[in-house]
Amino acid sequence: MDVARWRGVGRVLVADVLPAAAAGAVMVLGSGPAARGEVPPRRPLDLLAYALMMVAASVLLGRRRWPLGVLAVTVGASVVYLALEYPYGPILLAMSVAMYSVAVRLPMGPSLVACGMTLLAVVTPDLLVVDPPLLTEAALLLVVLSGLLLPAWAIGTVVRLGQEAERRASRDETRRRADEERLRIAREVHDVVGHGLAVINLQAGVALHVVGRRPEQAEVALEAIKRSSKDALEELRGTLAVFRRPDNGGGPWRPAPGLDQLEALAAAMTERGLPVQMAVTGQRVGLPAAVDLAAYRIVQESLTNVVRHAGPATATVRVSYQPDALVLEVADTGRGRAAGAARPAGHGIAGMRERAAAVGGTLQAGPSAEGGFRVRARLLLGAGRR
Repeated sequence: MDVARWRGVGRVLVADVLPAAAAGAVMVLGSGPAARGEVPPRRPLDLLAYALMMVAASVLLGRRRWPLGVLAVTVGASVVYLALEYPYGPILLAMSVAMYSVAVRLPMGPSLVACGMTLLAVVTPDLLVVDPPLLTEAALLLVVLSGLLLPAWAIGTVVRLGQEAERRASRDETRRRADEERLRIAREVHDVVGHGLAVINLQAGVALHVVGRRPEQAEVALEAIKRSSKDALEELRGTLAVFRRPDNGGGPWRPAPGLDQLEALAAAMTERGLPVQMAVTGQRVGLPAAVDLAAYRIVQESLTNVVRHAGPATATVRVSYQPDALVLEVADTGRGRAAGAARPAGHGIAGMRERAAAVGGTLQAGPSAEGGFRVRARLLLGAGRR
């Protein structure tokens, strides 16, 4: 807390106090030398002149919170200073600093109007005097003021436009990340629910088929339905936990699935009616989290499709660790091309392709020459290997 408070104090000093103190020092130290060379000589600097300088400098402390008010005060102090015929000098710097703050915080139109009104407010007292020398003096003052105010206004406007562009880019990036997270959650929910329902549907069909003749087999199928639904609900809760606040409870955190759970997945599918064989080649390496999750979901969705579409079949899962890629292959002995037509490419295959593409990989799916259906994915490991 103390560190944060001191950091806040430091930001205030840098952003507010230092500019005001620097402007005040320039006014006080620079007005005397500036007055010596003026022809004709103007009124000598006195306590009132320095007091007006201090007013113009001190109000700069509030330039970020009340930019228009600060500009008005600096203009008022400068007009009084010049009307009393004190020497031209650094007091005009306060208006330049205030003009910059107005341009940073106000839209271009209002800030430009404020700049024009500032020029008129300072020059008008000299223009009201009919004496020709003072008209010349007013014209010179207008040129000097324009050289002080217009660059400050232009720099402030450029800074404001840059800040607005950065805020827009930040908002766009936030929206993009939110959309990506929603899409990721939707994919996870699709895979978890689809896999669970496919297994439940398979076991329910088995239970209905044997309930009258072999009640003990129906009981086994119902027990498998109970386990499958429990596992799917737990994984779904873990997937949707991102929407809960930590203080709302919701049970222990569950890590995202990966290839280290493939054997458990294969065993569960075998137990629930789809015999699955596993084959792993190459040297196992740690995978980037995104690749690990994508690989698991691709195998899971492929096995789910076997349950849905292949009919009575077996499946083989091959995992090959290569130097720069992970190759997955899921093949089944189901209907495939033998049924006459390839299986339709539904949302499951499209989702698997998206998962593979998201980690820089590719995926092919279609009937195999030996019959059945085959899914083959090649996922790049890249430089993110753990």
